[in-house]
Amino acid sequence: MRDDDATPSQRPWDRHMLEALVCPETRAMLTWDPVRQELVSLAAHLAYPVRNGIPVMLRDEARPLE
Repeated sequence: MRDDDATPSQRPWDRHMLEALVCPETRAMLTWDPVRQELVSLAAHLAYPVRNGIPVMLRDEARPLE
């Protein structure tokens, strides 16, 4: 599957976009988890979902990390 044929959530994250996004709780850098389709903040111990290629950066929508 080519990147332009993939749905937004299946495309790899652009490195520049990932560098521009930070955790809204701690302002720390995020990492991309392609398996769970989440942006992970290790500093806040939270994972923010990505829905239809759009990061949902709301604390109430974040999943606590174990």
